[in-house]
Amino acid sequence: MKDIEDVKEIKVGLNFGEKTIAVGRLALRDRKIYFEYDASFIDAGPAISPLRLPLQSGVTSFDYHLFEGLPGVFNDSLPDGWGRLLFDRLARSKGILPSDITPLDRLAHVGMSALGALVYEPDHSEDNNNEQINLDVLARQSRDVLEGEAEEVLAELIALNGSSGGARPKALIGVNEDFSQIVHGASNIPDGYQPWMVKFPNSEDGLDAGAIEYVYALMAIEAGISMPQVHLFDAKAGAGFFAIKRFDRAGSKRLHMHTACGLLHSDYRTPSLDYEDLIALTSSLTRDVREVEKMYRQAVFNVLAHNRDDHSKNFSFLMDEKGEWALSPAYDLTFSSGPRGEQSTMVMGEGRNPGQDHLRKLGQEAGLSNERIDEIINQTRGALSKWEELAAQYGVSASSIALIKSKIEINS
Repeated sequence: MKDIEDVKEIKVGLNFGEKTIAVGRLALRDRKIYFEYDASFIDAGPAISPLRLPLQSGVTSFDYHLFEGLPGVFNDSLPDGWGRLLFDRLARSKGILPSDITPLDRLAHVGMSALGALVYEPDHSEDNNNEQINLDVLARQSRDVLEGEAEEVLAELIALNGSSGGARPKALIGVNEDFSQIVHGASNIPDGYQPWMVKFPNSEDGLDAGAIEYVYALMAIEAGISMPQVHLFDAKAGAGFFAIKRFDRAGSKRLHMHTACGLLHSDYRTPSLDYEDLIALTSSLTRDVREVEKMYRQAVFNVLAHNRDDHSKNFSFLMDEKGEWALSPAYDLTFSSGPRGEQSTMVMGEGRNPGQDHLRKLGQEAGLSNERIDEIINQTRGALSKWEELAAQYGVSASSIALIKSKIEINS
């Protein structure tokens, strides 16, 4: 690992795959973070965060209590959960307290390898050597780290994590066409490989967690939800490792990615959003009724499939070099419980037990016809009715099959 330096200033750039455009700079003074756009970027754009960081001259700062003072668009570049645990664990091994690490230090270690199109200088990210990797070994190393051991592999796991978020251990990988070869994929990957992300079980998961998420992805596709390509890698222990193709990359091109959490400055740890808010955000940002319908489909699927960890970081938007926004493909769709067992994102004000009546009202709020609403709900129920068959086919345990069957809604 490169030394953790006391970074006082960060240059922010935007790279869609060719040259880097100067966006602005972040500066740290007396524990407060300030941001200022480059004048040239204000004139040319595009707006990377139109709601909370509009293109305007002058210095901006934000409340420390949310994102430690970072604008949400740059906080989206930082790993949370697993990635933050790795970085903090390695810092402690070098005698550095995590409380002494600033958000600018963390952005420097993301550097050029952030998800999306934003890049940061100085670049203290780990080098990517394109070595072949073994998923079973990575899974064991990840488990050892969760149990407080294996400090010697922290740097490698950090390099593989990039800036991905979420609580489960994961790695950014490059995969060849027939899935037989896997290499490091946090930054540049060799010709003939595509960028993917693979997940491993955390300490609270069963060994069939990957298979469950894979089956959920198959059901989501059947329900008409836009999903990236998915794959279930074989595992020596358990039903397999779930992998998903990265949607912030398209060949050599990069797409700017911004979560609903970062766009709205909504703290995902204390959920307060309603799907009404996400519908309104989608409409305002994309100005496309087709994208609004995509968001509605995700709401229907999450509620009926008992995916209650549907917080604001689990919805993202993509922007291309022309400044046009679209809802990203869906991700993190799996059986889960939210805070106190409630839906993390409410449906028309209901969080404890949202149902099909709430979903129909949401669809009407989204401007969909009653016929279209019923069609989407029925298509989703039909997809979820395949749970038992698919789960058994891909090695989900009998106890998980029974539990999830008792929770998902396939009846009207």
